[in-house]
Amino acid sequence: QEARSNEESTDESEEDESEEEPKLKYERLSNGVTEILQKDAASCMTVHEKFLALGTHYGKVYLLDVQGNITQKFDVSPVKINQISLDESGEHMGVCSEDGKVQVFGLYSAEEFHETFDCPIKIVAVHPHFVRSHFKQFVTGGKKLLLYERGWMNRWKPSVLHEGEGNIRNVKWRGHLIAWANNMGVKILDMISKQRITNVPRDDISLRPDMYPCSLCWKDNLTLIIGWGNSVKICSVKERHASEMRDLPNRYVEIVFQFDTEFYISGLAPLCDQLVILSYVKEISEKTEVECCARPRLDIVQPLPESCEEISSDALTVRGFQENECRDYHLEYSEGESLFYIISPRDVVVAKERDQDDHIDWLLEKKKYEEALMAAEISQKTIKKHKILDIGLAYINHLVEKGEYDLAARKCQKILGKNTELWEFEVYKFKEIGQLKAISRYLPRRDPVLKPLIYEMVLHEFLESDYEGFATLIKEWPGDLYNNTIIVQAVVDHLKKDPQNRTLLRTLAELYTYDQRYGRALEIYLTLRHKDVFQLIHKHNLFSSIKDKIVLLMDFDSEKAVDMLLDNEDKISIDRVVEELENRPELQHVYLHKLFKRDHHKGQRYHEKQISLYAEYDRPNLLPFLRDSTHCPLEKALEICQQRNFVEETVYLLSRMGNSRSALKMIMEELQDVDKAIEFAKEQDDGELWEDLILYSIDKPPFITGLLNNIGTHVDPILLIHRIKEGMEIPNLRDSLVKILQDYNLQILLREGCKKILVADSLSLLKKMHRTQMKGVLVDEENICESCLSPILPSDASKSFNVVVFHCRHMFHKECLPVSNTVSPVQFCNICSAKHRGPGSAILEMKK
Repeated sequence: QEARSNEESTDESEEDESEEEPKLKYERLSNGVTEILQKDAASCMTVHEKFLALGTHYGKVYLLDVQGNITQKFDVSPVKINQISLDESGEHMGVCSEDGKVQVFGLYSAEEFHETFDCPIKIVAVHPHFVRSHFKQFVTGGKKLLLYERGWMNRWKPSVLHEGEGNIRNVKWRGHLIAWANNMGVKILDMISKQRITNVPRDDISLRPDMYPCSLCWKDNLTLIIGWGNSVKICSVKERHASEMRDLPNRYVEIVFQFDTEFYISGLAPLCDQLVILSYVKEISEKTEVECCARPRLDIVQPLPESCEEISSDALTVRGFQENECRDYHLEYSEGESLFYIISPRDVVVAKERDQDDHIDWLLEKKKYEEALMAAEISQKTIKKHKILDIGLAYINHLVEKGEYDLAARKCQKILGKNTELWEFEVYKFKEIGQLKAISRYLPRRDPVLKPLIYEMVLHEFLESDYEGFATLIKEWPGDLYNNTIIVQAVVDHLKKDPQNRTLLRTLAELYTYDQRYGRALEIYLTLRHKDVFQLIHKHNLFSSIKDKIVLLMDFDSEKAVDMLLDNEDKISIDRVVEELENRPELQHVYLHKLFKRDHHKGQRYHEKQISLYAEYDRPNLLPFLRDSTHCPLEKALEICQQRNFVEETVYLLSRMGNSRSALKMIMEELQDVDKAIEFAKEQDDGELWEDLILYSIDKPPFITGLLNNIGTHVDPILLIHRIKEGMEIPNLRDSLVKILQDYNLQILLREGCKKILVADSLSLLKKMHRTQMKGVLVDEENICESCLSPILPSDASKSFNVVVFHCRHMFHKECLPVSNTVSPVQFCNICSAKHRGPGSAILEMKK
């Protein structure tokens, strides 16, 4: 017992250290099996999908359910049961024993066969479809392989299938194929043709076949797996081509996989495309240095053509493994459920494929909580043992223990979901470890909503140590999550210690906003010059609260303030704004200027005031204002501009008031800009103004040059040239005269070009008229005489008739036309002549 416990602890430690997940899980078959094996020893077992059949050394056969409970017991023989065979239906059983007895009987019927041989019978195998009447067959194996068939009068007729190669030690029957092993090798018989189709010799003949028996297993109806010693062969039964038959069987066997193992094989079973191998292991004891029996191994391998790949390998702690030999172990399996039974004299162990619950167990054991949670979510409909929530809570605890508080808090969102009780429990747990800040960002804010105390607790934590974090939470959290009054009071208390703290002031303004105390919030925002002040005014319609704060708003951001005031003129009138800004003319100007840009007429009563404001603060926009305003008093504007010596503005006002000569004089005397003077004269287009300009410029050579270069198209240059004094030096006179001549030539060319275009157009129109008048005119039954209004064509086409059709498309019977009084033979349409219209006018009327 001490050795076994040491072995078990070693096994557990090996599994703990292994990072690779096992493929199978193990449990002992207990209940009735435990009772049986306390007094007896297991010799063989057969597995059916509905029950188990266990044979013992004392000649008993027990039927068990899958939990190991005894359902039925048979006393077959006083000695060891060698083999139990069941048909596929599980209704018939064959049993053979060491004293030569063979029994085949129905579990649910009176059908029974008894025979006693003179030698031990090692195997018995009933036909897989024994339940059917025409498949009443079974085979036994001692020194011979005998086939029993039930024939006429329900008599059993034996026939020898094989003999002479030693004892038959294993038989497996699948479909129409029987495979058996004797001392020489493995044979396969085709029951349809009654022909033996192969002989697979054993590789290591040095091993005693009674101590290291052959293991046979059918993977399917055509694939046989053979394990003997440490050699594995996978054979495939194939149909032989008709051309190759001759005297050969119609089937043959091909070895598709062959490899050796490290240990001796005690049993084989298929697992999808892999193999499960039960191995008998011997090892050298470290203490005595003597070879002894070790724990058997159950390996899963992937067969390859010449070798195999080990998928998993487990050492099994079975009772009494130190005394067992290779022949004492057997491996049976249930095809439908992937259950593998390891049978030894003192123990029966069941190996199962690990399900998703087992996979999750292993992940949790290895502290791979993230993977365990993902696996549970994927298989939540199939897992029975685990709950996603429990795994998630364990994961959160694990992260907290590791100090990964932020990740643990983030996982709370997904794991806790809408469970408010768990949320509150986790928040208190984070509070105990001083990590409320970590979970604050992930607390639910809608569906579900926690108790207000939870949020207040988090806010107080931030308020004590992190004003910026506190401000962020206030901004992000809806105001109805907590008791606003409590938090406001807490902020006010902190402001007493630090009255100028902008973060706290800004946060207090937001809290007032949540509490709909907008006036207080607005005062704080204006004090802080906060960008959200305009948004607050718009959102909550606080225009009545800002009527006395317009100057503060303008000082903060004049552009936004003016836009807001103008957009809400119905709430704060223009007069009120101008009045409030009376002591701040620079801001008053900004407001009135934008008002004028939007609408030239709305602020007309302030246009006189604006003249002074533009002159003082924005002279570049004064002239455009004077030009665009229709309500500006010109005399007042002229007075201001003259006082400030604004020449351009004064010139404009003089010209607008009709005093063009004074304006021109100012340009010439004050600005001394001949180009501007010429431009001004062009705009006015007044001959007297040009005369004044020439008189003023006649004694100034630079002005004469400018006039010569520019007035050619407005005034006859000869008038200017005649007045130039003899001997006066005029800069660039030659170039100016050349330019005058060029301008004159250009005018002549333009006139000639226009004349040519007019002539060409007249000719084109004449040709078009001629073509139009030369065209034929359609006359049909619909046309009427414009005089008598009867159809123009007679009803009898054989009679002669005369019709007159004019180019204007008016038609008359000839006799309906009045006699012309003129000597000229040319006749004109009376209708068109009366209306003084030209040819083709009727066509135009029809188009209209």
